Amino acid sequence: MKVCNDQANANGSGEGKGEERKAFLEEWLSAKSGKGGGGKETQQNKMKACNKEADGKELKGDERKKFMSDCLSD
Repeated sequence: MKVCNDQANANGSGEGKGEERKAFLEEWLSAKSGKGGGGKETQQNKMKACNKEADGKELKGDERKKFMSDCLSD
């Protein structure tokens, strides 16, 4: 849960307790727990979360590739 909250804070969904944060946390937790309709859905949720975080950090090029690789392998 701590990692999930850290991710929400890093990508801008951490402001307050609005619907966007709630949706992000639900998506993140379902991806991390393996819930969410199977492996493909889980991978898709993970990809969305990692992309959103990379966008929030304004990563480009090789930095973004490395970040995405690390994020998706967690």
